Amino acid sequence: MAMTDVLSAEDIKKAVGAFSAAESFNYKKFFEMVGLKKKSPEDVKKVFHILDKDKSGFIEEEELKFVLKGFTPEGRDLSDKETKALLAAGDKDGDGKIGVD
Repeated sequence: MAMTDVLSAEDIKKAVGAFSAAESFNYKKFFEMVGLKKKSPEDVKKVFHILDKDKSGFIEEEELKFVLKGFTPEGRDLSDKETKALLAAGDKDGDGKIGVD
């Protein structure tokens, strides 16, 4: 499954472009711009599984660094600071990874 099976290619392009500058990534705005906030829980899980490159059932810090590339190959890598902020926001139980729930 491709990201564009769930989200609009145009929305992805706009969102990735909006955060192309280093240290500019804002996960709340990004997820809103790509349309995830309007999606069903099932669609959000589909996006999660696309981003879970190693299919472990979790998105680990190393996978988060490349989250923008998970939406489009033209995306940039997140900085360590941006990656840690995204992980902290999504890691509800403090185990260093983000689960599907």
